[in-house]
Amino acid sequence: MVSNAAVVALGLSLGLSVQWLVVRIANRPQLLAQPNERSSHKDPTPTMGGIMIAVVMIGYLLQTDDESAQLFAVALAIVAGVGLWDDLKDVPSWLRLVVHIGTSAFAISTYAVSGEALAPGLLFIAVIGLAWFVNLYNFMDGIDGIAASQCLVFCVGVQIVAGPVPGATGSMLWLLSGVTLAFLAFNWPPARIFMGDIGSGFLGLVIGTVAIHLAVVAVVPLVASLILLAAFWFDATYTLCVRIVTRQEFTQAHRSHLYQRLAVARGHLWTTIAYLIYAFVWLVPLAWLSATVPALEMLTLIVAIAPLALMCWRVRAGWPAG
Repeated sequence: MVSNAAVVALGLSLGLSVQWLVVRIANRPQLLAQPNERSSHKDPTPTMGGIMIAVVMIGYLLQTDDESAQLFAVALAIVAGVGLWDDLKDVPSWLRLVVHIGTSAFAISTYAVSGEALAPGLLFIAVIGLAWFVNLYNFMDGIDGIAASQCLVFCVGVQIVAGPVPGATGSMLWLLSGVTLAFLAFNWPPARIFMGDIGSGFLGLVIGTVAIHLAVVAVVPLVASLILLAAFWFDATYTLCVRIVTRQEFTQAHRSHLYQRLAVARGHLWTTIAYLIYAFVWLVPLAWLSATVPALEMLTLIVAIAPLALMCWRVRAGWPAG
């Protein structure tokens, strides 16, 4: 536990140091995130804060002796680079999608499967699922503190389920926890800086790849990870399906996700804290139960998303406002 605490402290200290510098640089007119159709903020706010997370984590992976970790760092650097480009100047959606699919395939084949051979069908599903998760992490990064706090939910949650995650992957998750805490010091409501696409895309690829990796090496079942991440993937998928079925322009920016509707009604701070309580009181115990009693996997998954489904229905997530 001392070594784990030391890794968290290292990530926290490194993150705070780099984030302070990023805030100073990003607080310029051309680097401010302006309010738009998707955002929930009212005032221009510095963005690109996620560059700190990317720099620290990529640096950590590159200095290891593990070739798969180094190759994973390459995939992460590409996603982060495209995200930074998108923060500075809009990237065509088709190009962003191609990059996300390509880096997802690369990350899975070089890191997630750990030398294990996946059947072509499973590999295809894994790549598409991971690319979707990278994109939805960006969709869900719309209010102060939520994307970073959900990263913490996953990092801490899988450590509890695995009791804890062993080896280099476990150390990476502890470091990511510390770095994310450092970012939250600046992003906690009311946020002084946003993570931007560079941060949301990066975290989506890290978390999704690690979830697949932990399932392949039989440390944390995939269903347990899905339970931990339910607040994001269920909201994003439910909202998208509603928008498609109701024949809306589902590719356009909007503010009809469950978390956005709650933020409008209750505020950013209330919503972020509510999601954290829901995660650690409801999702983490259910994830642990699903891993401990595999026969209950599907039941625990249904029970986990039931409150989300009810709330999405009540606030009419995905439907036009009014």
